[in-house]
Amino acid sequence: MAWRQLFLISCLSAVVLLSILREGTAVSVGTRRLAGQEVQEAEKRLKLQADELWREHHEEQRNEFENFVEEQNDEHEERSREAIEQWRQWDNDGLYPSYLYNRHHI
Repeated sequence: MAWRQLFLISCLSAVVLLSILREGTAVSVGTRRLAGQEVQEAEKRLKLQADELWREHHEEQRNEFENFVEEQNDEHEERSREAIEQWRQWDNDGLYPSYLYNRHHI
């Protein structure tokens, strides 16, 4: 009778051990799937960060170019304004308004 109890206890412990191992492999497969999902999410985050950095870089380049063009236009307008002012001073000589020279007498 002792060997029956020993056999029953060993079978029962084997069943318990197998069920624990089955749950452990199910958990490990689940964590592997979860780890795979985490890797995919991490890759997506890295891609989004790279896209954001790319956008920021090109936005900064565009802003620098726009500032450069605006500065060039301002300098051109200032040179034109100075040239027009110099011509007006030479043409008018500070004595009479220039419209008097173009006035037609009837």
